[in-house]
Amino acid sequence: MSRELRALPVPTRPAEVLALLPTLAAALAGDGPALLPVTDQEPDLPAALGVDRPVADRIALVIGTSGSTGAPKGALLASEAVKASAMATHARLGGPGTWLLAMSARYIGGLQVLIRSLLAGNEPVVADLTEGFRAENFTKAAFTALEAPGRHYTALVPTQLGRLMSGDALAALRGFDAIVMGGAAMPEALRQRCRDEGVNAIPSYGMSETASGCVYDGVPLDGVEIRLSDGRIDIRGPMLADGYRNFDGESPFVDGWFQTSDLGRRLDDGRLEVIGRLDDVINTGGVKVAPLLVERALTAVDGITDACVVGLPDPEWGQVVAAAVVTELAPSEEELREAVRAAAGRAAAPKLIRFVPALPLLGPGKVDRAAVRKALGGSARSSRPS
Repeated sequence: MSRELRALPVPTRPAEVLALLPTLAAALAGDGPALLPVTDQEPDLPAALGVDRPVADRIALVIGTSGSTGAPKGALLASEAVKASAMATHARLGGPGTWLLAMSARYIGGLQVLIRSLLAGNEPVVADLTEGFRAENFTKAAFTALEAPGRHYTALVPTQLGRLMSGDALAALRGFDAIVMGGAAMPEALRQRCRDEGVNAIPSYGMSETASGCVYDGVPLDGVEIRLSDGRIDIRGPMLADGYRNFDGESPFVDGWFQTSDLGRRLDDGRLEVIGRLDDVINTGGVKVAPLLVERALTAVDGITDACVVGLPDPEWGQVVAAAVVTELAPSEEELREAVRAAAGRAAAPKLIRFVPALPLLGPGKVDRAAVRKALGGSARSSRPS
């Protein structure tokens, strides 16, 4: 059995986003075509993912994503997988509630806000994203959502949350029973500030292939299994995608497990800690450095609001550690290197540090590491900092 695949243009105006709900409900129920969410910035994506060709009857959504080559592929999500993710999320958070959508429904994190709302039988509140993410628009929508009875949730990426931690926006954040964080790693300084301010921000780990977050604050959702294979995170559970569309490489879906490209480790209390992507690991002089651990050390320094760490080619060391740092106070480079040495070891201390006004983003809050690497490339010398 097969099913039509149709592009779903994702708007930014609240009324137009809400108008998508019947079409999305039909896709989940099997009464309408499968859907490929796209924005007007992706005119070639529908053709690249073959909207003129049907998908298997069980598939409800195809979520466009890209690998390390940048070639588009689509995660094939069955209705059962999408619903399993939504129901497991509600079970973990304390039950269904009213959701505020504050990010694009083009991506699985935003789309799941609409799906959870459909399953809860509650109309979501949608923030106006016509001019991009604005704190004032979020705050207005948040207070509207908080007027509804019952529990209240939203989903954000760390960049968004950081912009909301003051004034009326902070007051609105405190009203939510849970704020699901995704898209990128949440800096420890931001987590601590949320604890200090009474904001219940819950880091999640997941991706399109798992129908959104499947690990909340290091603990897998009900029905999800995690194993570490030489440090690589493998996932099994009812919310896994069926595979990919427009992908001819070696499948990472093997014997019921999804073999991610992420590196993780177990903490002493058994929780999972994600420490970066395997292909981002920097090999400097034979020592492997996880960029995320360096970024955490940098952002723990007062005044550092964001950081991206990459490896640059070096004739002597193979690679050297380089960092793009967003700062308010401009600490000395040596202070930053010492913070990294103390937290992650001498080899992890960045050889090159460049202060930048902001990090380039790719998708919902994800740093464009390729752009950072290009901006920093060629600037490193061939010796380590002492």
